[in-house]
This record gives sequence, C-alpha cells and structure tokens, in this order.
Amino acid sequence: MQDLFIGGRPVPASDGGRFDVIDPANGEVLESVADGTVQDAVSALDAAAKAAPAWAATAPRERAEILRRAYQLMIDNTDELARLISQENGKALPDALGEVAYAAEFFRWYSEEAVRVLGTVGTAPAGANKIVVQYRPTGICVLVTPWNFPAAMATRKIGPALAAGCTMILKPASDTPLTALALARLLAEAGVPDGVVNVLPARRSGAVVSAMLHDDRVRKLSFTGSTEVGRVLLREAADQVINVSMELGGNAPFLVFADADLDTAVEGAMIAKMRNAGEACTAANRFYVQAPVAEEFARRLARRMSALTVGPGLADGVQVGPLVNPAAVDSVDKLVRDAVEQGATVITGGVRPDREGCFYEPTVLTEVPPSAALLREEIFGPVAPIVSFDTEDEAIGLANDTEYGLVAYLYTGDLARGLRVSERLEAGMIGLNRGVVSDPAAPFGGVKQSGIGREGGHEGILDYLEATYVAVAW
Repeated sequence: MQDLFIGGRPVPASDGGRFDVIDPANGEVLESVADGTVQDAVSALDAAAKAAPAWAATAPRERAEILRRAYQLMIDNTDELARLISQENGKALPDALGEVAYAAEFFRWYSEEAVRVLGTVGTAPAGANKIVVQYRPTGICVLVTPWNFPAAMATRKIGPALAAGCTMILKPASDTPLTALALARLLAEAGVPDGVVNVLPARRSGAVVSAMLHDDRVRKLSFTGSTEVGRVLLREAADQVINVSMELGGNAPFLVFADADLDTAVEGAMIAKMRNAGEACTAANRFYVQAPVAEEFARRLARRMSALTVGPGLADGVQVGPLVNPAAVDSVDKLVRDAVEQGATVITGGVRPDREGCFYEPTVLTEVPPSAALLREEIFGPVAPIVSFDTEDEAIGLANDTEYGLVAYLYTGDLARGLRVSERLEAGMIGLNRGVVSDPAAPFGGVKQSGIGREGGHEGILDYLEATYVAVAW
C-alpha cells in the first residue's frame, strides 16, 4: 500500500479512499494507492507554500547539487525503476531502461542550468537610465503528467522547476502513479526539502486539478496529455490567469522520398513508430512514401514489424509489451477496423492476439484512404498506415493537413531537399533522417494545437521564471 506524498512524508487520503494500480500484462493488482481529494490538494498547496520562500532563496549551486544527486540516484536505481515502469505501464523492459536513462538526464541537465540563469544590464535608448533585468521563480507549480512515460514526463517538469527555485504539486496519471511516488522518495533522499515536491495521485483528476487551479497561490500549470484535456485546463487556468505550458497531442507525419536510403528509413520508422509500442506523442502516425518506393518500403517495414516479439514487458526477449489498459486496445482496434472497412489492406497484424492482457499485434496497412480516422487521430498503438505520394508539394500538403504540429520526420538523400522541406513543415520539431528527436538539451514542444511553450534545453527553465525589470540611474 502506498500513500500520497505531501510535506516530505507519506499521508493517507483525507477520506481514506484508495485505488488499485493494474498490471496491463495480466490484469493483476500491483499496488493499492491513496486516492487524493480536493482537501488533500489544499494540504499539498499548504506544504508547497510553506516551503516556497526558503527554496526560492536557496543558492543556485545548492539546488544544482541536489539535482545532480537526484540524477545519480536514478542511475544507481535504474533496474528497479525500469521494472516498476514496465509493471505499471506495460512497456517492454528495454524501453523502460531507455526511459530511466532519458528521465535521469533531465536532472543532470537542469543541475547545470540552475547556475546559468543570468540577468542583463543595459542602457535605455534615451540614455536616461539603466535597464536591469533579473529572473525570479514563477511560484507554486501544478504539474500534470501522462501515463506513457511516467518517469520522463515527471523529471522533464520537476527538473527545471527545482532549478528555477519553484515548489510544486505533481499530479501523475492514475494508471501509473507508482513511478512518481518512487521519484518523490528519491528526491527526498537527494536532499530536496520537505514540501518542495509533493505528489498527489488521484482518480478524481478533474476536481483535484480544478481546485488547485482556482487557488490564488498557484502561479504555474504544466500539462502533458491530450489536446482535448488541454483545452479544458486552459479554460480553467484562465480564471486565475495562470502561467501555462502545454505539451499536447500529435499526429506525426513520416515522409520518405524516393532518393532516401530505404534501410535507414525503415530503421528510423521502427524507432519513430515502435518506441513504447507506439504509445508516444512523438510516435510516427502517418507514413507518406513516394510512389516509386512505396511498395518496397511497406514490404520491408512489414517484415520488421512482424518479427517483433510481443509479450509481458518483463519477459525475456520481449520487444512490444501490452498497451496501458483495455480501453487503449479498443481504441486502436477500432481505428484499424475503420480503415479496413474503407478499403485499406492489412500487410501484417491488424488483430488482437488470443492471449491474456492488453496486447495488439504490430500492424502495417497500405492503400489507406484519406477518410480513414487513423490518419486524423492519434493512434497511440503499434499501427503504421502507409499512403503514397508523387510530388514534394503533395507530401508537404499531406503532412500539414492536421490540427496538430508536434513533430515530423523526413528521409531523403538530398540535404537541400531535407532542409527545404523542413522549413515548410508545420511542426515544432523535425527529425531529418532521424527517427528520434527527444533530447533533454533541446527545446521540446509543438505548434498549432500540439501545445504552448517548450520543455528541455535552456528554454525549459525559462517557463518557470518571471523576468523582473528595474529602471535605475547611476
């Protein structure tokens, strides 16, 4: 049994409520977790408010050293954290190990950024005074994270918030709260003072988050999740004019031009599509392949996808674990069946395997019609729909024909074309001849309805700081 983490210690829910965390590989209960209430949210805010003045006044170097210790503790506990992620999320152990390494890097990166928040001094154009700009922590933050990367999505927010001198309440997804609670204990061991990081698991997410967003002590909301929920939280945040960062849904196009190295393109497609079994906002969602190589690309991709081993995430040799819950499987299956009913051809997969657990076979579809829902919606599963195109302009038009703009991928042997197309793609991030773009040292985020703001890089810490301007003459 695990409780909430408030004020540096485990506490039960105020009404005694609890919920079970389920292993998606077999449906078994992993752990019982306290179900946070609105009153618990207020208690977490009380703890964060109490800790805020001292943490904001802590020397940048001290904050940096704590983050560096947190990084090392994650590395030292990699196997334990990866197994926990695999159990509650379902992802295959190699993916979970990769996530821990990626997640820990945010603590290391922001341990370095903590001491590099530099102000500026300049002369006003009229010459009457100096312009002095300094940065201060934005204040108490509410961090809301999804289930698909329970460690990385938490550290990507906690790292810069701690480096900037903010206190926070982390509301993890109720499917995967165990990793967040483990991180809270690890941060306490690293030296984070009581009340600086509070973790509030809750099934009553809407009510709990809403209560915090309507508390005038909260000055920052950082949310990663669906665009649909993001719109709701934006409306809620408007009531108190809260500083907002949003990393929302994606519908990533993956363009392959005829001059691309097909072996490299297929390898990139496997990474971009199958990381975490496709349950990633950065996952390639729509494959647009130039007509002369479309059939060969589909054949090679289907061969690779069909060879993947599907099974429980912790089992030896497994490359594709279960999806997070039964609803996720139903959603993926519905999208595939819709495409097939409209004329798409299944090259491999396309079915739920006859076994216990939330599994779906890696799937490749060709001849997918433009009206198919899986070209418009985030698939969030191991399904690759392939559409052919003829010209560069057509490819760009197809890629940009979406309300989303998080990431795009393109493969070509012509560098000039790659850069030219990159400039025309409506996406916050672009993988040029690369199947992965995520890097703690780079700004992560999208355009259009894929989000607001950036996480990672130097830009990531700026979202947790407010600029203060002082006009002074000397």
